[in-house]
Amino acid sequence: MVDGSSSSSSMLSRTVEEFVRKEVADWDDEVMATARFKAFSGQRSDWEPKYAFWRDLILKVATHLGVFFFHPSEVKNIWFSRGGLSPLCLDRVLLEMYNAGIILRMGDLVDPSSARFSQIFRRVVQVMGLSRSLTQVDIMEDHLILLPLLQVKAAEVVKTISENHWTSSCIITMRKFKDISGGSKEASTILSHLSECRKVQYLVISKREFMEGVKVSSTQEAVSSITSLDYDVLHLVSTVDKLQQQLETINRRWETSRELALASLKSGSRNAALKHAREVKLASESREKCTSLLNRVEEVLRAIADAESSKKVTEAIQIGARAIKENRISVEEVQLRLQELEDSIDLQKQVDNALESTSLFTGIDDADVEDEYKRLEMEVGSHSSQVCSSAVGVNCAKAKPEDQKTSEQLSDALSKLSLVEDTPEPVTLDPMKRTRNISNDLQLEST
Repeated sequence: MVDGSSSSSSMLSRTVEEFVRKEVADWDDEVMATARFKAFSGQRSDWEPKYAFWRDLILKVATHLGVFFFHPSEVKNIWFSRGGLSPLCLDRVLLEMYNAGIILRMGDLVDPSSARFSQIFRRVVQVMGLSRSLTQVDIMEDHLILLPLLQVKAAEVVKTISENHWTSSCIITMRKFKDISGGSKEASTILSHLSECRKVQYLVISKREFMEGVKVSSTQEAVSSITSLDYDVLHLVSTVDKLQQQLETINRRWETSRELALASLKSGSRNAALKHAREVKLASESREKCTSLLNRVEEVLRAIADAESSKKVTEAIQIGARAIKENRISVEEVQLRLQELEDSIDLQKQVDNALESTSLFTGIDDADVEDEYKRLEMEVGSHSSQVCSSAVGVNCAKAKPEDQKTSEQLSDALSKLSLVEDTPEPVTLDPMKRTRNISNDLQLEST
Protein backbone atom coordinates (compact mmCIF):
# COMPACT_ATOMS: atom_id res chain seq x y z
CA MET A 1 0.00 0.00 0.00
CA VAL A 2 1.42 3.36 -1.06
CA ASP A 3 1.64 5.98 1.66
CA GLY A 4 -0.53 9.05 1.03
CA SER A 5 2.20 11.61 1.80
CA SER A 6 4.75 9.93 -0.47
CA SER A 7 2.18 9.72 -3.26
CA SER A 8 1.38 13.43 -2.98
CA SER A 9 5.12 14.24 -2.88
CA SER A 10 5.69 12.25 -6.07
CA MET A 11 2.79 14.02 -7.78
CA LEU A 12 4.13 17.41 -6.68
CA SER A 13 7.61 16.50 -7.93
CA ARG A 14 6.23 15.54 -11.36
CA THR A 15 4.20 18.76 -11.55
CA VAL A 16 7.24 20.90 -10.77
CA GLU A 17 9.42 18.88 -13.13
CA GLU A 18 7.03 19.43 -16.05
CA PHE A 19 6.85 23.16 -15.33
CA VAL A 20 10.64 23.53 -14.99
CA ARG A 21 11.24 21.76 -18.30
CA LYS A 22 9.02 24.36 -20.00
CA GLU A 23 10.75 27.27 -18.26
CA VAL A 24 14.34 26.02 -18.61
CA ALA A 25 15.13 24.72 -22.07
CA ASP A 26 18.44 23.05 -21.12
CA TRP A 27 17.22 21.52 -17.84
CA ASP A 28 18.05 17.96 -19.04
CA ASP A 29 21.50 18.93 -20.28
CA GLU A 30 23.98 16.96 -18.15
CA VAL A 31 26.76 19.53 -18.32
CA MET A 32 24.51 22.44 -17.33
CA ALA A 33 22.78 20.40 -14.61
CA THR A 34 26.12 19.41 -13.06
CA ALA A 35 27.23 23.05 -12.96
CA ARG A 36 23.96 24.27 -11.48
CA PHE A 37 23.75 21.59 -8.78
CA LYS A 38 27.23 22.32 -7.40
CA ALA A 39 27.76 24.29 -4.21
CA PHE A 40 28.86 27.92 -4.40
CA SER A 41 32.58 28.61 -4.23
CA GLY A 42 34.87 31.58 -4.71
CA GLN A 43 33.83 35.22 -4.79
CA ARG A 44 30.25 36.42 -5.13
CA SER A 45 30.89 37.50 -8.70
CA ASP A 46 31.63 33.86 -9.53
CA TRP A 47 28.31 32.44 -8.33
CA GLU A 48 26.06 35.49 -8.77
CA PRO A 49 24.54 34.27 -12.10
CA LYS A 50 23.83 30.84 -10.59
CA TYR A 51 22.18 32.45 -7.56
CA ALA A 52 19.99 34.61 -9.81
CA PHE A 53 18.95 31.50 -11.76
CA TRP A 54 17.80 29.60 -8.65
CA ARG A 55 16.20 32.68 -7.07
CA ASP A 56 14.04 33.39 -10.12
CA LEU A 57 13.19 29.71 -10.60
CA ILE A 58 12.01 29.35 -6.98
CA LEU A 59 9.75 32.39 -7.38
CA LYS A 60 8.33 31.06 -10.67
CA VAL A 61 7.63 27.57 -9.29
CA ALA A 62 5.97 28.99 -6.15
CA THR A 63 3.81 31.27 -8.29
CA HIS A 64 2.85 28.32 -10.51
CA LEU A 65 1.90 26.21 -7.48
CA GLY A 66 0.04 29.11 -5.85
CA VAL A 67 1.99 28.92 -2.57
CA PHE A 68 3.89 31.59 -0.69
CA PHE A 69 5.29 29.57 2.23
CA PHE A 70 7.14 26.26 2.24
CA HIS A 71 9.72 24.21 4.12
CA PRO A 72 13.28 24.27 2.73
CA SER A 73 13.42 20.46 2.62
CA GLU A 74 10.42 20.49 0.29
CA VAL A 75 12.24 22.78 -2.15
CA LYS A 76 15.47 20.82 -1.96
CA ASN A 77 14.19 17.23 -2.03
CA ILE A 78 10.88 17.47 -3.92
CA TRP A 79 10.83 20.53 -6.17
CA PHE A 80 14.26 20.21 -7.70
CA SER A 81 15.26 16.61 -7.05
CA ARG A 82 16.82 15.23 -10.24
CA GLY A 83 17.47 11.51 -10.35
CA GLY A 84 17.68 11.39 -6.57
CA LEU A 85 20.19 14.26 -6.47
CA SER A 86 19.42 17.63 -4.86
CA PRO A 87 21.12 20.97 -5.60
CA LEU A 88 23.96 21.46 -3.11
CA CYS A 89 23.73 25.24 -3.46
CA LEU A 90 20.09 25.64 -2.36
CA ASP A 91 20.99 26.20 1.30
CA ARG A 92 23.12 29.17 0.33
CA VAL A 93 20.52 30.41 -2.17
CA LEU A 94 17.80 30.50 0.48
CA LEU A 95 20.11 32.23 2.93
CA GLU A 96 21.01 34.90 0.36
CA MET A 97 17.32 35.40 -0.44
CA TYR A 98 16.66 35.83 3.27
CA ASN A 99 19.44 38.39 3.65
CA ALA A 100 18.07 40.25 0.60
CA GLY A 101 14.59 40.48 2.17
CA ILE A 102 12.94 38.21 -0.42
CA ILE A 103 12.35 35.46 2.13
CA LEU A 104 11.06 35.65 5.70
CA ARG A 105 11.03 33.00 8.37
CA MET A 106 7.75 32.08 10.00
CA GLY A 107 9.28 33.07 13.32
CA ASP A 108 9.91 36.60 12.01
CA LEU A 109 6.19 37.36 11.72
CA VAL A 110 4.48 39.47 14.34
CA ASP A 111 1.74 37.81 16.36
CA PRO A 112 -1.35 40.00 15.76
CA SER A 113 -2.95 38.83 19.02
CA SER A 114 -0.01 40.04 21.12
CA ALA A 115 0.16 43.42 22.78
CA ARG A 116 1.11 46.43 20.71
CA PHE A 117 4.19 47.13 22.83
CA SER A 118 5.62 43.66 22.24
CA GLN A 119 5.08 44.06 18.50
CA ILE A 120 6.96 47.37 18.46
CA PHE A 121 9.80 45.95 20.59
CA ARG A 122 10.21 42.97 18.27
CA ARG A 123 10.29 45.21 15.20
CA VAL A 124 12.94 47.44 16.79
CA VAL A 125 15.10 44.40 17.54
CA GLN A 126 14.86 43.27 13.93
CA VAL A 127 15.58 46.71 12.46
CA MET A 128 18.58 47.42 14.68
CA GLY A 129 20.02 43.97 14.05
CA LEU A 130 20.27 43.06 17.72
CA SER A 131 19.40 39.43 17.04
CA ARG A 132 22.14 37.07 15.94
CA SER A 133 22.81 36.50 12.25
CA LEU A 134 21.43 33.35 10.67
CA THR A 135 23.45 30.52 9.18
CA GLN A 136 22.63 28.02 6.46
CA VAL A 137 21.69 25.51 9.15
CA ASP A 138 19.23 27.97 10.75
CA ILE A 139 17.54 28.79 7.47
CA MET A 140 16.82 25.10 6.78
CA GLU A 141 15.03 24.48 10.09
CA ASP A 142 12.07 26.86 9.86
CA HIS A 143 9.24 27.36 7.38
CA LEU A 144 10.02 30.12 4.90
CA ILE A 145 7.79 32.77 3.33
CA LEU A 146 8.27 34.39 -0.07
CA LEU A 147 7.56 38.04 0.68
CA PRO A 148 6.69 39.15 -2.91
CA LEU A 149 4.07 36.41 -3.25
CA LEU A 150 2.76 37.07 0.26
CA GLN A 151 2.25 40.75 -0.62
CA VAL A 152 0.31 39.83 -3.76
CA LYS A 153 -1.91 37.35 -1.90
CA ALA A 154 -2.54 39.82 0.95
CA ALA A 155 -3.57 42.51 -1.54
CA GLU A 156 -6.01 40.06 -3.17
CA VAL A 157 -7.56 39.23 0.21
CA VAL A 158 -8.02 42.93 1.10
CA LYS A 159 -9.54 43.59 -2.34
CA THR A 160 -12.00 40.71 -1.97
CA ILE A 161 -13.11 41.94 1.45
CA SER A 162 -13.38 45.57 0.31
CA GLU A 163 -15.53 44.66 -2.71
CA ASN A 164 -18.25 43.37 -0.36
CA HIS A 165 -18.19 46.44 1.92
CA TRP A 166 -18.58 50.11 0.98
CA THR A 167 -17.44 51.70 4.26
CA SER A 168 -13.88 52.87 4.99
CA SER A 169 -13.33 49.88 7.27
CA CYS A 170 -15.16 46.63 7.86
CA ILE A 171 -15.21 43.78 10.36
CA ILE A 172 -15.47 40.11 9.43
CA THR A 173 -15.21 36.92 11.45
CA MET A 174 -12.02 34.92 11.56
CA ARG A 175 -13.80 32.00 9.92
CA LYS A 176 -14.66 34.11 6.88
CA PHE A 177 -11.14 35.54 6.79
CA LYS A 178 -9.75 31.99 6.70
CA ASP A 179 -12.12 31.06 3.86
CA ILE A 180 -11.02 34.07 1.82
CA SER A 181 -7.32 33.44 2.57
CA GLY A 182 -7.49 29.78 1.58
CA GLY A 183 -6.83 28.04 4.90
CA SER A 184 -5.75 28.45 8.50
CA LYS A 185 -2.00 28.65 7.86
CA GLU A 186 -2.47 31.05 4.97
CA ALA A 187 -4.81 33.22 7.05
CA SER A 188 -2.37 33.34 9.96
CA THR A 189 0.50 34.40 7.70
CA ILE A 190 -1.55 37.01 5.82
CA LEU A 191 -3.00 38.40 9.05
CA SER A 192 0.48 38.83 10.54
CA HIS A 193 1.74 40.60 7.43
CA LEU A 194 -1.26 42.93 7.17
CA SER A 195 -1.08 43.68 10.90
CA GLU A 196 2.52 44.75 10.49
CA CYS A 197 1.47 46.95 7.56
CA ARG A 198 -1.30 48.50 9.72
CA LYS A 199 -3.98 47.35 7.28
CA VAL A 200 -5.86 45.10 9.72
CA GLN A 201 -6.37 44.71 13.45
CA TYR A 202 -7.21 41.55 15.33
CA LEU A 203 -10.32 41.50 17.55
CA VAL A 204 -11.35 38.95 20.14
CA ILE A 205 -14.27 38.63 22.55
CA SER A 206 -13.83 36.09 25.33
CA LYS A 207 -16.40 37.05 27.96
CA ARG A 208 -19.33 34.65 27.59
CA GLU A 209 -18.44 33.22 24.20
CA PHE A 210 -15.11 33.22 22.36
CA MET A 211 -15.30 35.23 19.13
CA GLU A 212 -12.48 36.18 16.77
CA GLY A 213 -12.61 38.81 14.09
CA VAL A 214 -10.55 41.11 11.88
CA LYS A 215 -10.99 44.82 11.24
CA VAL A 216 -9.84 45.63 7.71
CA SER A 217 -9.15 49.02 6.15
CA SER A 218 -10.92 49.32 2.79
CA THR A 219 -8.88 52.38 1.76
CA GLN A 220 -5.20 53.14 1.30
CA GLU A 221 -5.02 54.55 4.81
CA ALA A 222 -4.08 52.58 7.91
CA VAL A 223 -6.88 50.88 9.82
CA SER A 224 -8.39 52.96 12.61
CA SER A 225 -8.08 52.07 16.29
CA ILE A 226 -10.42 49.55 17.89
CA THR A 227 -13.52 51.04 19.57
CA SER A 228 -16.29 49.60 21.70
CA LEU A 229 -18.60 49.78 18.68
CA ASP A 230 -16.22 47.46 16.79
CA TYR A 231 -16.72 44.77 19.43
CA ASP A 232 -20.50 45.17 19.15
CA VAL A 233 -20.27 44.87 15.38
CA LEU A 234 -18.10 41.76 15.74
CA HIS A 235 -20.78 40.22 17.96
CA LEU A 236 -23.44 40.99 15.35
CA VAL A 237 -21.30 39.72 12.48
CA SER A 238 -20.58 36.51 14.39
CA THR A 239 -24.32 36.14 14.98
CA VAL A 240 -24.97 36.47 11.24
CA ASP A 241 -22.28 33.88 10.55
CA LYS A 242 -23.81 31.38 12.99
CA LEU A 243 -27.32 31.96 11.70
CA GLN A 244 -26.19 31.35 8.14
CA GLN A 245 -24.56 28.09 9.18
CA GLN A 246 -27.71 27.09 11.06
CA LEU A 247 -29.82 27.93 8.03
CA GLU A 248 -27.65 25.70 5.84
CA THR A 249 -28.08 22.84 8.34
CA ILE A 250 -31.86 23.31 8.37
CA ASN A 251 -31.98 23.28 4.57
CA ARG A 252 -30.05 20.02 4.43
CA ARG A 253 -32.37 18.50 7.04
CA TRP A 254 -35.42 19.64 5.07
CA GLU A 255 -34.09 18.12 1.86
CA THR A 256 -33.26 14.82 3.58
CA SER A 257 -36.70 14.57 5.23
CA ARG A 258 -38.41 15.33 1.94
CA GLU A 259 -36.47 12.58 0.12
CA LEU A 260 -37.28 10.09 2.91
CA ALA A 261 -40.96 11.02 2.74
CA LEU A 262 -41.04 10.38 -1.00
CA ALA A 263 -39.21 7.07 -0.59
CA SER A 264 -41.65 5.98 2.14
CA LEU A 265 -44.63 6.77 -0.05
CA LYS A 266 -43.16 4.82 -2.95
CA SER A 267 -42.62 1.82 -0.66
CA GLY A 268 -46.18 2.06 0.67
CA SER A 269 -45.24 2.92 4.27
CA ARG A 270 -47.82 5.56 5.17
CA ASN A 271 -46.80 6.01 8.82
CA ALA A 272 -43.16 6.58 7.93
CA ALA A 273 -44.20 9.04 5.23
CA LEU A 274 -46.28 11.01 7.72
CA LYS A 275 -43.37 11.06 10.17
CA HIS A 276 -40.97 12.44 7.58
CA ALA A 277 -43.62 14.86 6.35
CA ARG A 278 -43.90 16.20 9.88
CA GLU A 279 -40.12 16.68 9.95
CA VAL A 280 -40.37 18.57 6.65
CA LYS A 281 -42.99 20.85 8.18
CA LEU A 282 -40.93 21.47 11.32
CA ALA A 283 -37.82 22.19 9.26
CA SER A 284 -39.78 24.70 7.18
CA GLU A 285 -40.97 26.52 10.31
CA SER A 286 -37.45 26.55 11.77
CA ARG A 287 -36.15 27.96 8.52
CA GLU A 288 -38.69 30.77 8.62
CA LYS A 289 -37.75 31.69 12.21
CA CYS A 290 -34.04 31.57 11.47
CA THR A 291 -34.45 33.67 8.32
CA SER A 292 -36.52 36.24 10.20
CA LEU A 293 -33.88 36.58 12.92
CA LEU A 294 -31.11 36.78 10.32
CA ASN A 295 -32.91 39.62 8.55
CA ARG A 296 -33.25 41.52 11.84
CA VAL A 297 -29.54 41.25 12.62
CA GLU A 298 -28.58 42.31 9.09
CA GLU A 299 -30.94 45.28 9.43
CA VAL A 300 -29.07 46.42 12.54
CA LEU A 301 -25.74 46.09 10.72
CA ARG A 302 -27.07 48.18 7.82
CA ALA A 303 -28.23 50.84 10.25
CA ILE A 304 -24.76 50.99 11.80
CA ALA A 305 -23.13 51.27 8.35
CA ASP A 306 -25.55 54.05 7.36
CA ALA A 307 -24.76 55.91 10.58
CA GLU A 308 -21.04 55.65 9.86
CA SER A 309 -21.58 56.96 6.34
CA SER A 310 -23.61 59.92 7.64
CA LYS A 311 -20.85 60.66 10.12
CA LYS A 312 -18.27 60.76 7.32
CA VAL A 313 -20.43 63.17 5.30
CA THR A 314 -20.87 65.43 8.32
CA GLU A 315 -17.13 65.46 8.96
CA ALA A 316 -16.48 66.35 5.31
CA ILE A 317 -18.92 69.27 5.50
CA GLN A 318 -17.27 70.52 8.68
CA ILE A 319 -13.81 70.29 7.09
CA GLY A 320 -15.06 72.22 4.07
CA ALA A 321 -16.59 74.94 6.22
CA ARG A 322 -13.40 75.23 8.27
CA ALA A 323 -11.30 75.48 5.10
CA ILE A 324 -13.53 78.29 3.80
CA LYS A 325 -13.07 80.24 7.02
CA GLU A 326 -9.32 79.69 7.22
CA ASN A 327 -8.75 80.73 3.60
CA ARG A 328 -11.21 83.66 3.89
CA ILE A 329 -13.22 82.62 0.86
CA SER A 330 -16.29 84.77 0.27
CA VAL A 331 -19.80 83.41 -0.19
CA GLU A 332 -19.97 84.93 -3.69
CA GLU A 333 -16.85 83.02 -4.75
CA VAL A 334 -18.26 79.75 -3.45
CA GLN A 335 -21.54 80.38 -5.34
CA LEU A 336 -19.57 81.18 -8.49
CA ARG A 337 -17.64 77.88 -8.29
CA LEU A 338 -20.85 75.94 -7.68
CA GLN A 339 -22.47 77.64 -10.70
CA GLU A 340 -19.47 76.71 -12.87
CA LEU A 341 -19.74 73.12 -11.71
CA GLU A 342 -23.46 73.05 -12.46
CA ASP A 343 -22.88 74.50 -15.94
CA SER A 344 -20.29 71.82 -16.64
CA ILE A 345 -22.74 69.10 -15.59
CA ASP A 346 -25.46 70.57 -17.81
CA LEU A 347 -23.07 70.73 -20.77
CA GLN A 348 -22.10 67.09 -20.27
CA LYS A 349 -25.77 66.10 -20.17
CA GLN A 350 -26.40 67.96 -23.46
CA VAL A 351 -23.51 66.11 -25.09
CA ASP A 352 -24.81 62.76 -23.84
CA ASN A 353 -28.33 63.52 -25.09
CA ALA A 354 -26.99 64.54 -28.48
CA LEU A 355 -25.03 61.32 -28.80
CA GLU A 356 -28.01 59.20 -27.76
CA SER A 357 -30.36 60.96 -30.22
CA THR A 358 -28.01 60.35 -33.17
CA SER A 359 -29.03 57.24 -35.11
CA LEU A 360 -26.24 54.83 -35.96
CA PHE A 361 -28.29 52.99 -38.58
CA THR A 362 -29.43 55.80 -40.87
CA GLY A 363 -29.32 53.62 -43.97
CA ILE A 364 -32.07 51.21 -42.82
CA ASP A 365 -35.73 51.89 -43.59
CA ASP A 366 -38.49 51.34 -41.04
CA ALA A 367 -40.22 48.90 -43.40
CA ASP A 368 -37.11 46.72 -43.56
CA VAL A 369 -36.88 46.71 -39.80
CA GLU A 370 -40.55 45.75 -39.48
CA ASP A 371 -40.20 42.86 -41.93
CA GLU A 372 -37.10 41.56 -40.17
CA TYR A 373 -38.86 41.77 -36.80
CA LYS A 374 -41.86 39.79 -38.10
CA ARG A 375 -39.57 37.13 -39.58
CA LEU A 376 -37.70 36.72 -36.29
CA GLU A 377 -40.98 36.61 -34.40
CA MET A 378 -42.22 33.77 -36.60
CA GLU A 379 -38.96 31.84 -36.13
CA VAL A 380 -39.05 32.24 -32.36
CA GLY A 381 -42.70 31.18 -32.23
CA SER A 382 -42.04 28.12 -34.38
CA HIS A 383 -39.00 27.12 -32.34
CA SER A 384 -40.87 27.57 -29.05
CA SER A 385 -43.74 25.40 -30.31
CA GLN A 386 -41.34 22.62 -31.31
CA VAL A 387 -39.55 22.75 -27.98
CA CYS A 388 -42.80 22.70 -26.01
CA SER A 389 -44.19 19.84 -28.08
CA SER A 390 -41.06 17.74 -27.67
CA ALA A 391 -40.88 18.48 -23.95
CA VAL A 392 -44.51 17.54 -23.43
CA GLY A 393 -44.03 14.36 -25.41
CA VAL A 394 -41.01 13.31 -23.39
CA ASN A 395 -42.71 14.07 -20.09
CA CYS A 396 -45.84 12.21 -21.10
CA ALA A 397 -43.78 9.23 -22.21
CA LYS A 398 -41.82 9.15 -18.97
CA ALA A 399 -44.78 9.74 -16.66
CA LYS A 400 -46.10 6.63 -14.96
CA PRO A 401 -49.30 6.03 -13.03
CA GLU A 402 -47.24 5.07 -9.97
CA ASP A 403 -45.37 8.42 -9.92
CA GLN A 404 -48.64 10.36 -10.25
CA LYS A 405 -50.17 8.32 -7.46
CA THR A 406 -47.08 8.91 -5.27
CA SER A 407 -47.28 12.68 -5.77
CA GLU A 408 -50.99 12.67 -4.96
CA GLN A 409 -50.40 10.63 -1.81
CA LEU A 410 -47.63 12.96 -0.60
CA SER A 411 -49.77 16.02 -1.28
CA ASP A 412 -52.71 14.43 0.55
CA ALA A 413 -50.49 13.46 3.49
CA LEU A 414 -49.09 16.97 3.82
CA SER A 415 -52.54 18.56 3.61
CA LYS A 416 -54.04 16.21 6.23
CA LEU A 417 -51.08 16.55 8.58
CA SER A 418 -52.11 18.72 11.54
CA LEU A 419 -49.35 20.19 13.67
CA VAL A 420 -50.06 22.16 16.80
CA GLU A 421 -47.37 24.65 17.56
CA ASP A 422 -47.25 27.49 20.01
CA THR A 423 -47.52 30.76 18.16
CA PRO A 424 -44.75 33.04 19.36
CA GLU A 425 -45.68 36.52 20.33
CA PRO A 426 -44.71 39.18 17.82
CA VAL A 427 -41.37 40.70 18.65
CA THR A 428 -41.18 44.48 18.67
CA LEU A 429 -37.66 45.78 18.41
CA ASP A 430 -37.17 49.31 19.68
CA PRO A 431 -34.79 51.16 17.31
CA MET A 432 -32.81 52.51 20.29
CA LYS A 433 -32.34 48.98 21.78
CA ARG A 434 -31.81 46.84 18.68
CA THR A 435 -28.10 46.35 19.18
CA ARG A 436 -28.46 45.73 22.93
CA ASN A 437 -31.20 43.06 22.68
CA ILE A 438 -29.98 41.13 19.63
CA SER A 439 -27.92 38.59 21.65
CA ASN A 440 -30.89 37.77 23.93
CA ASP A 441 -33.14 37.38 20.87
CA LEU A 442 -30.68 34.93 19.34
CA GLN A 443 -30.64 32.72 22.42
CA LEU A 444 -34.44 32.73 22.76
CA GLU A 445 -35.03 32.08 19.06
CA SER A 446 -32.44 29.30 18.87
CA THR A 447 -33.89 27.37 21.85
